[in-house]
This record gives sequence, structure tokens and C-alpha cells, in this order.
Amino acid sequence: MRDQVNNLGRALGSLVKDSELVGSLAQALTYASKKDRVSCREIEEIVNGNLEDVLLLGNEWRLLLPMRTLKSSAWEDRLLLTEPGDLYEMPNIVRYLVENAGKAGHWNPWYVIAKLFREMGEPVWEQMPKLVERLGQQARDCRITAVQIKEVCAELGMGDRVDALIAALKGSGVMSPKLGSLAEVHRAGTPIYELNPSLFMEKGDKG
Repeated sequence: MRDQVNNLGRALGSLVKDSELVGSLAQALTYASKKDRVSCREIEEIVNGNLEDVLLLGNEWRLLLPMRTLKSSAWEDRLLLTEPGDLYEMPNIVRYLVENAGKAGHWNPWYVIAKLFREMGEPVWEQMPKLVERLGQQARDCRITAVQIKEVCAELGMGDRVDALIAALKGSGVMSPKLGSLAEVHRAGTPIYELNPSLFMEKGDKG
């Protein structure tokens, strides 16, 4: 397990330069990747006093999400709390990313996206890395509209499966509905989604 944590720590190097915090985050993610959910107390026991920083980073990059919600399961509605009994979960795509990085020592979202969607039985799994990459290019601050998703799907020859692909992207943890920004949705005239920023972490930001 130590090798997994060390490899993951190297992969997370672009996220934060504090080596102690990277180590704590890598420990927490490695532990969480093997469980359906983890408690705040469990995380606290393995992060060497860095609980709040680890949970903040985990939530900010959508690596580890609180299960307690304000009104919906959308990421933006998750309540970041540090009570001992509070539970956290890892999006499915992040679990695959963490497991792969623990072996390979680097963050490889495109390989992992293809692997996950193949295992999900997605007929066009080979095209999913390109789809997600193009969505990331079209997004602004990881926000993308349903209209933009439809346009990218059409561009890649998947225009007849937009609804199924949106459902798969949500179910895999690649993106989440933005339900709280009603004014933003009204201006856009279309549903808005948040892409998981951890898929674009190698850029060093969430833009």
C-alpha cells in the first residue's frame, strides 16, 4: 500500500506543492478508493492533522465528496462538514483514476475514461476520451451546457445518443448537474453541467 500512496502522491504533484499535504491526500484517497464510503473520523486518523485541508482539496477537485446534501445529490449541493460521523464518497471515475495512478505514478484520465466506459458497456467507449477532452475544451470554469454537449456529440458522430451519453457522463462521475444556479440556467436557456475538474488536473487549474 505504501507504494500505491507514493505513486499517487507523485501523480497529485500538479495539484498542490506542499509535500506533507500531498502525502495526506494520497493516503486518504488510496484508503477511500477501496471503500464505498468513508467517515470523517476514518480520514482524520490517517491524514496527520491535515483533515480540513484534505477535505477542502478533495471537495474542490471533486475527488472526495461529502454525502450530506443541502437539497440534491449534485456536487454543488454537498455540505462540507467535519463531524466524526459525516460520510464521504468517491465518484466512480475518480476511483479508477486513483487506482491507476497508484500503479502507474501519473494521472492518466484518457486511459481511465476509456477503461471505465468499456466496463460500463458503453458502445462507443473508444470515443469517450475524445468526447470528454472536447467537452473540457468547450467548457468555461468546468461549466458546460447541454447545447454544447449536443454540438460536441454531433461533431464526433454521436449526435443520435446525446441523452444516453449525458446520463452515462453523470453516472460515471465525469460531470454533475448544476441545479442551484437558476439565474445562470435561465440566461443560458439550457441545462448546465459541471465537469469533474480532476480530469483536467494536469493543466494545473480548473479553467
